[in-house]
Amino acid sequence: MRTPTNERVASDIADAGAGAGKGRSAASGSEWSCAAKPSGKHGKKVPERRCILTGNSGSQDELLRLAISPDGEVLPDPSAKAPGRGVWITLDRPALEAAMANGQLKGALARGFKGAKLSYSDDLPQQIESALRRSLLDRFGLELRSGQLVMGSGRIEDKARSGALHMLLHASDSSEDGRKKLDQAWRVGREAEGSGERGMVLPLDRAALSVALGRDNVVHLAISGKGGADRMGRALSRYMAFSGAAQTSCDGSDKAQSGLAVPSQDDIEEYAKD
Repeated sequence: MRTPTNERVASDIADAGAGAGKGRSAASGSEWSCAAKPSGKHGKKVPERRCILTGNSGSQDELLRLAISPDGEVLPDPSAKAPGRGVWITLDRPALEAAMANGQLKGALARGFKGAKLSYSDDLPQQIESALRRSLLDRFGLELRSGQLVMGSGRIEDKARSGALHMLLHASDSSEDGRKKLDQAWRVGREAEGSGERGMVLPLDRAALSVALGRDNVVHLAISGKGGADRMGRALSRYMAFSGAAQTSCDGSDKAQSGLAVPSQDDIEEYAKD
C-alpha cells in the first residue's frame, strides 16, 4: 500500500534518526574495543529483509529501507519508521550507483512498489549517505540525553581505568598523544594491558561532534552502558559501510569497515515493520 495521503513522507524523511572484537573485564563483562560489533541477545533470531537489487537477505542493520513520498519520490528511511510500503537495499554505495547506471534500480523499484509512479534523484546515493550521517550524529545526542555519553578527557580516563566504559571514541582530528593516554586507561580497565586494544577513531572531526552535541571542542567520547554502545555501534557500522569510511584498527592500520552490527532483541522490537 502506498503512503496514505494524510501521512506525508516529505523529503526530510531522510532526517529521521536510526537509532571494535569483544573483550571482557572482570568488572563489566562483555565490552567494546575498536573493532567490536554488537550481537543478538541470547542468540535469538534477528528478523531479515531482502535486498531488491541482489536478492540477498540480511538483518535490518545490513540493509537500508527506501520509502516513497505522496508524490512518488523515493527517499531514504534510515530509521525504517516511515509509513507505507518500503523496499530494502544493501548498504553498498558503489553497487547502488552501478544499479542506477544500468537501469536495474528503476526496474527493482517498480516491482517493489507494485508499479506505482515513482521518481528518484540522481543524487540518491548522496541523499542516503547524508541521512546515515545525520542518524549517526543524532545518536550522539540521544546517548547524551540518556546519560550514557561521557565527555572530557579527565572523566573518561577515570571511568576507563575503573572498567566503567563499554566504548571509547576519538574524533578523526584528535591528537595521537591524547588518544594514547585514554587508550592505555581503557586497556587497564578492561584488564587487557599489552593487547594493543584501542578506542575507535571516528569518521567525524571535532567540529562535527561539537555541533551535534552543542558543546565546545568535543574530541574524545565514551559510552558507559552496553545498550548505548550497541546502539552507537550500529549507527557507526551503517554509515561506515555505505560511505566506505575507514576506521583505525586495533593494530593501528587504517582499513575500511567490514561486517555489520546485529541488533539486540530489545532494539529489534523498536523497529517498525512494513
